[in-house]
Amino acid sequence: MLWDIFSIIGTAAFAISGTLVAMDEKYDIFGVYILGFVTAFGGGAIRNLLIGLPASYLWSQTTLFYISLISITVILFFPKWMSSPWKKTGLYADAIGLAAFAIQGALHAASLGHSLLAIMVAAFLTGSGGGILRDVLARRKPNVFKDEIYGTWAALAGLVIGLCGTDHPILIYGLFTCIIFLRIYSFHRKWQLPVPKVHYQ
Repeated sequence: MLWDIFSIIGTAAFAISGTLVAMDEKYDIFGVYILGFVTAFGGGAIRNLLIGLPASYLWSQTTLFYISLISITVILFFPKWMSSPWKKTGLYADAIGLAAFAIQGALHAASLGHSLLAIMVAAFLTGSGGGILRDVLARRKPNVFKDEIYGTWAALAGLVIGLCGTDHPILIYGLFTCIIFLRIYSFHRKWQLPVPKVHYQ
């Protein structure tokens, strides 16, 4: 049940995030749908390949495809329903998607009996993979690797689930809220991880 809930939330949030980026970059309708779908399903597809699920598993998620399609269509044709400016709306959608998909990926890996490290990697890839693909296709630098603390929060979700298990729904919902808060708070506070410096002779 938790897995399904976070799959639905993450799919809708990332589909909206991808749609907002595509519209901001002035993509045509086809491009908007493609970027929305890639953002919603890209991270999960990468995770599935790495934890041993067949690539064809993606096509069995019919309900999530419909959720993504509806989310993209609503934003595409009713953009005024979203608050202004879009940058703030995109941040919130992205934070919700990050938290939902990171937890969903961690739950998935944990259900297969993978190690703590594998659970953290699955959380990172599921939470961040779609956003990375979205930024690359939109010809933006993926902030997950540079300007912002992003993937770290996804890996943190995997760490907590790997250590505490999956039998505590209240803890998991609390973790969901915490990851959203940390993502938005770190963005506004402009938190950054240390950047190694290379000294050339």
